[in-house]
Amino acid sequence: MATKISKRITEAYKKVEEGKAYPLKDAVTVVGQMPKTKFNETVELHFHLGIDTKDSDQNVRGTIVLPNGTGKTVRVAVICQGDNIAKAKNAGADYVGGMDLIEKIDKEGFLDFDCIVATPDMMKDLSKLGKVLGPRGLMPSPKAGTVTPDVERALREVKAGRVEFKSDKQGGVHLGIGKRSFTDEQIISNAQVVIDSISHAKPASVKGVFIKSVYLSSTMGAGVKVAI
Repeated sequence: MATKISKRITEAYKKVEEGKAYPLKDAVTVVGQMPKTKFNETVELHFHLGIDTKDSDQNVRGTIVLPNGTGKTVRVAVICQGDNIAKAKNAGADYVGGMDLIEKIDKEGFLDFDCIVATPDMMKDLSKLGKVLGPRGLMPSPKAGTVTPDVERALREVKAGRVEFKSDKQGGVHLGIGKRSFTDEQIISNAQVVIDSISHAKPASVKGVFIKSVYLSSTMGAGVKVAI
């Protein structure tokens, strides 16, 4: 049975010229002209990379601080001990604790947060929750900047709009870069930072075209190909 396409999606696709790659500024304009939903949609970038996904040396990952944030309130749990507990609370952590918080996650299934920041000394105990946190993308790591002795700095960056990107099994990278309520200028500057960062993350072993395509879209909108 064929899936019925909604009137809103049909109207969204009418805004896109088939086969055309739009300059970033124009792509943002087109996305902004698409019919809106009743909620504040996320604006997303979708990359198709020319990598060998079976080669671990060609995994692409990193972190970016978006200049205009994500538009999302990020709930952060900090797992630490000693003086860092007070520092984390003062820096605006939503949840702070040591073994007590680890036990709460383990025994009670507490996952009411979007990100975990942990100090290195807590990772031995926290790593036991890999099967719980890993599949949800919540396990902190040094590469993502979420395992650090400087919990205050990490908290500020996460709250300000630091996001992590990682290539998937299909060689794609998908990242929310703002909200429909953002101005075009805010979306453009966030998008350009992401495009530049992923371009610079090209593994040395990748030959040929690294970024094969980039599409800009809103959560419920049509994809617009971006010329890069």
